[in-house]
Amino acid sequence: MHFTGEDLFTDISFLIREKDRIGLVGKNGAGKTTLLKLICGLEQPSKGDVIIPQGVTIGYLPQEKNVNSTKTVLDEALSAFDEYHQLERDSERLQQELTDRTDYESPQYEKLIVNLNNLNDRLALLGGNSIEGEAERILVGLGFDHDDMLRPMREFSNGWQMRVELAKILLKKPNLLLLDEPTNHLDIESIQWLEGFLKAYYGAILMVSHDRAFLDNITIRTVEISNGKIYDYKVPYSDYVGLREERVDMQRSAYENQQREIKNIEAFIERFRYKATKAKQVQSRVKMLEKMDEIVVDDIDSTAIHFKFPPAPHSGKVTLELNHVGKSYGDLVILKDINLLIPRGEKIAFVGRNGEGKSTLSKIICGVLDHEGEVKLGHEVKIGYYAQNQQDMLDMNKTVFETLDDVAVGEMRLKVKALLGSFLFRGDDIDKKVKVLSGGEKARLSLAKMLLFPTNLLVLDEPTNHLDMLSKDILKNALIQYDGTLIIVSHDRDFLQGLTNKVYEFRKPNIKEYVGDIYDFLEQKNLTHLKELEIAAKQQPQKVAAEPVSQNKINYERKKQIDAKLRKVDKEIQRLEETIGKLETELAELDTIMATPDQHPDIKIDNDWYWAYGQKKEQLQNLMDDWGEKQIEREEIMSEYV
Repeated sequence: MHFTGEDLFTDISFLIREKDRIGLVGKNGAGKTTLLKLICGLEQPSKGDVIIPQGVTIGYLPQEKNVNSTKTVLDEALSAFDEYHQLERDSERLQQELTDRTDYESPQYEKLIVNLNNLNDRLALLGGNSIEGEAERILVGLGFDHDDMLRPMREFSNGWQMRVELAKILLKKPNLLLLDEPTNHLDIESIQWLEGFLKAYYGAILMVSHDRAFLDNITIRTVEISNGKIYDYKVPYSDYVGLREERVDMQRSAYENQQREIKNIEAFIERFRYKATKAKQVQSRVKMLEKMDEIVVDDIDSTAIHFKFPPAPHSGKVTLELNHVGKSYGDLVILKDINLLIPRGEKIAFVGRNGEGKSTLSKIICGVLDHEGEVKLGHEVKIGYYAQNQQDMLDMNKTVFETLDDVAVGEMRLKVKALLGSFLFRGDDIDKKVKVLSGGEKARLSLAKMLLFPTNLLVLDEPTNHLDMLSKDILKNALIQYDGTLIIVSHDRDFLQGLTNKVYEFRKPNIKEYVGDIYDFLEQKNLTHLKELEIAAKQQPQKVAAEPVSQNKINYERKKQIDAKLRKVDKEIQRLEETIGKLETELAELDTIMATPDQHPDIKIDNDWYWAYGQKKEQLQNLMDDWGEKQIEREEIMSEYV
């Protein structure tokens, strides 16, 4: 594929098989979206072929799309079945043609039967007998309420309209799903539902995503685009990262060896260029250089923001107190009678479906939204607030430098350029107008602006939107080291893991507290939900038998429960192995001292020394016993998968 005279891809080839689960990765501008468009026919390659077998259908979800539908949510989703209705008409036509023909032994008659059977198979797959129920099931899974089904599409934001577009693609059940950042507009519950759907999907999936957990939970293969070539790994994303580093290390070593070889050859040519007796050897080496394929090292994209939050100013023991807080818009109650007490240093995640009040409570806490009840900030509490639409609050007509310089005070005015540099605004970048920046650049500028003023309460509403994986990791590390109080709204499970110690789930108009991080919360939710499903199955056995989807969901929830137990025991095994390793090192040093006491005259080997040595040996044995028990426990958990 050529753009402006340069190759975006050069002679790439790969195969997508039935039931493949592929993550497509590469740095910004590598060509991921272009490759998806090539596969679905929206772009044509400058050279080569995209071969799609007859009868294979493709569904493509772009990152953004202007829907502009005048239909209701349900009717728009049901438009996915236009193919079904066309297939019905084609089936009726073929049946009539078979009825009218009498050449039963001819190849043409046999071909008609084959075509009709294929049509009927496709009709059965699309499930036309229950299309409305299937449409509602998928829409509810993606976050819509039953009351939303008859609401006009125009009443919903672009993000919710994109959910309907995703529902339409899933309803069409294509042989190949091409998904470009499918989680961009989803909350945690919808992402989990989509994971379950895609894991059980009958066809192949090729997707681009910056959500590491989503990729790891679905994909089993990673295709990377780098320097116009592709590298195909038969592993999920996290495993691919390690293998990629190994590949780049090997390339770098091969490149250095080649450069040494080139230098030696050039030195030989230069030394003997004018000696007639060496003319043949010189020409041989010249040809050798001409034929040599230059080794290119695939640069790992390490360009990312780099910063840490300033130390939190001292504040009282209580950071925030909410008493009977509520918020309504007319008859619509968003929050009701919310009571919270947040001590200093707490790190809290706000989670829940979109529209349940997470951003609303964040705004109330930060004083940008009126409300019922009382919000009391603790002694000397200073708030730093990052809104979900923070980049829209920037002055579009200012330059990058002016955005910070106009509000910086004191010694921070001297550090503005350095601060901008750590957020990747360097050289002429600082003179760009805000209005020409990309979404990611505006997000970085908004984060940089937050660092101008020390705070002891950070309220961050979806701060990872528009950030790449490396920048998200650096932001997460900075937040882990932040010594103030943190409230964060996010749907990114990998980002939240290990970052917070308490989760508040929003279910309009109430909230519920869970102690632990995001995976502890999800584990508790899955256990509760599984019990509810089991109770429902006992109470309505006929309904479960009539709707096998419910049983699939139970199996999915059960697997999630087993996964959680496995993660827990793996953490304990890792902890034991680390402790055992340290203890074995200590004992090895003591054994050396005991074997060569003359080389350690400063160490007194007496009864106390031997007693301490015996204690360490006993401790090691106990740890080994614990490790063995955990291994047995792990095998028992693994057997539950069968």
